[in-house]
Amino acid sequence: MFAYIIKRILAGVVVIVLVSMAVFALFWYGPSSPARPICLQETGNRCTAERLANYEEQLGYNNSIVSEYGTYVKGVFVGREIQIGNTTIDCTAPCLGISQRTRGLVWDELIERLPATISLAAGGAALYLLLGVPIGVAAARRRGTTADKVLVSSFLFVSSVPYYLFALLAWLYFTLIWDVPILGSSGYTPLLENPGKWFTGLLLPWLCLGIFGCTQYTRYTRGAMVETLSEDYIRTAKAKGLSASTVVYKHGLRSALVPVVTIFGIDLGVLLAGTLFTERIFEIQGIGLWGLRAVYQLDLPVVSATALFGAIIMVISNLLVDIVYSALDPRVRLS
Repeated sequence: MFAYIIKRILAGVVVIVLVSMAVFALFWYGPSSPARPICLQETGNRCTAERLANYEEQLGYNNSIVSEYGTYVKGVFVGREIQIGNTTIDCTAPCLGISQRTRGLVWDELIERLPATISLAAGGAALYLLLGVPIGVAAARRRGTTADKVLVSSFLFVSSVPYYLFALLAWLYFTLIWDVPILGSSGYTPLLENPGKWFTGLLLPWLCLGIFGCTQYTRYTRGAMVETLSEDYIRTAKAKGLSASTVVYKHGLRSALVPVVTIFGIDLGVLLAGTLFTERIFEIQGIGLWGLRAVYQLDLPVVSATALFGAIIMVISNLLVDIVYSALDPRVRLS
């Protein structure tokens, strides 16, 4: 098992390196010079070819891509100095560059927005499981009944609505039209600053993520439980006289959770990498909204940092899923 984890970690490192190289190359060979946004900002939209060439020389964009990528990687581990105009900025490790819009260190801005994304992702992911898994188990135990059909049909209807429309309508009605006391005050407040405001500000985004996301967990859990409850070992457990709850939750649910864990690991990674629509609609200053604005403003260091962060989170999520597999399914542990 230890050798398998080491192998997966090494494979994850390769994926992260390839992602960083791909993002760096896309910016380098893009339709316009990466130095143009800074040139426009510094010169008041009077960026001549001569001024652009000066900024390209200062920022190293006239060097070879291999040389500049090596400088970028070196900065991640030991830091580097970045010169913009007459200003020299000391970018300490891990240096992900300087934001072209705010002139702040990209790493510091990422860390500043990380708690908002973690809070939003943790609440939404918790509701995925707390709502989806129990409802899926209940539907599987009542397979073919009217309650099962109504439940599955209603969840299919909810999941057929685009998420951004679902969240936007929730924000519109609960915040602007009805102004519900608790749900109407969406936004992020640091947990240590005001726990009550932190909870109420994230409650509506949590509910939007949880209600919409739990629909697929209900379907996956129901399908897996229906298949598991028809297995021979489940019939054997029933023949031994075990209670229905013991058969379902102790013997059946453990096997049924294996496909659910796969989806949850991927979804959690996506949420941590940046809940784009949720943060944009509810104006939560997290990594997703930060990266979206960076795309609009052509803030290339920020875009590359969010892409690299997302790759790292997805690699870690997949590794944790494989480890949980070994705990749920002994066959994985033996292989």
